[in-house]
Parts: sequence; structure tokens; C-alpha cells
Amino acid sequence: MDNQYVVGWGTLALINAALAQGKNRTGLNWFLLSLVLGPAATFILLFVEKREYKQARENE
Repeated sequence: MDNQYVVGWGTLALINAALAQGKNRTGLNWFLLSLVLGPAATFILLFVEKREYKQARENE
């Protein structure tokens, strides 16, 4: 039973990393945060707005 818990927690962390990257945020940071917070990190990511890329060259 303990192995299933660890596998599920790790899978959730990977899903959160992918969700974070979809919102233009760093996947590694959210992966590590998800290992600590677990499902709470998922709920935080659901309500965080998507970041817009700032254009490096605005005059083009």
C-alpha cells in the first residue's frame, strides 16, 4: 500500500509540472513544490493565471 501512495504522489507532481508549464511557469519548481504540498499544489495551479510572454523586442 505504501508504494502505491508514493507512486500516486509522484505522478501528481509530474502532472502539476506539466500543468505549470502550460501556464508558462517553471515546471521544475512546481514539481518540487508538488512533492511537498501534493494535492494542494494542484488547487493552487488551477487558480493561478497564465503568464504572458513579454516580448524581448517590441519595436519589430
